[in-house]
Amino acid sequence: MLLKSKDIIGLQDMSAEEINYILESSATMKELLMQNAKKMPHLQGKSIAALFYENSTRTRLSFELAAKYLGATFSNLGVSTSSVKKGETLLDTGKTIEAMGTDIIIIRHPLAGAPKFLGDNFSGSVINAGDGMHEHPTQALLDLFTIKEKFGKIKGLNVTIIGDISHSRVARSNIWGLNRLGAKVTLCSMNTMMPPQIEKMGAVITNNLEQAIKNADVIMALRIQKERLEGGLLPSDREYHKYFGISEQTLKLCRKDAFIMHPGPVNR
Repeated sequence: MLLKSKDIIGLQDMSAEEINYILESSATMKELLMQNAKKMPHLQGKSIAALFYENSTRTRLSFELAAKYLGATFSNLGVSTSSVKKGETLLDTGKTIEAMGTDIIIIRHPLAGAPKFLGDNFSGSVINAGDGMHEHPTQALLDLFTIKEKFGKIKGLNVTIIGDISHSRVARSNIWGLNRLGAKVTLCSMNTMMPPQIEKMGAVITNNLEQAIKNADVIMALRIQKERLEGGLLPSDREYHKYFGISEQTLKLCRKDAFIMHPGPVNR
């Protein structure tokens, strides 16, 4: 099976068949990696460039290691030291990278839609590593892979996502992906951190933590994204943690076999 699009921009437009194809391929790749096969020929001859307009540890390093394990040439464009600081547009940057024979661009950008714009103007493939408050498809695919590995399935599972839903592109991608594969998704947070009309994406909304987690197979915690917060959304860290934090007291309310997940970084 081939993916319908040359780009991976989000899970909203990806079918269940495409998602499962990626998860099955990932299982094969993991098996090879666990056998210490860290030099494979799958992407030999391909050139990959990382274009990160926002800070990242896990995502950027994951892409770099994966590219090198699969035999690709990987270049990390430091935006803070590039011509972007001279006013170069995203389109110009993309054209410059394309002219150098790059096959794949991995982009993280603070503006929603930037990866789609780049993909429409770049002949190679674009992978969205997070755009604004839109989507983070590769993190969600990793989450789906982890859940499926743990339970052997995704269909029929109850998955609760707790935290700063409003600012979370990970949450949005997970909602699309989990729904597409047949899970029931519950979102739990204070009202000021819940996007308006997000229930239309196919999720149950609650601000009662006990209700949200008591029957959950998977509990996914999200950090408060303080770098995106505007004033007035949060009374205090202590008060938020009292009602929505994952603690030893919280875990007593869960099922014994509930699976706790977190994409990182963590607000401790």
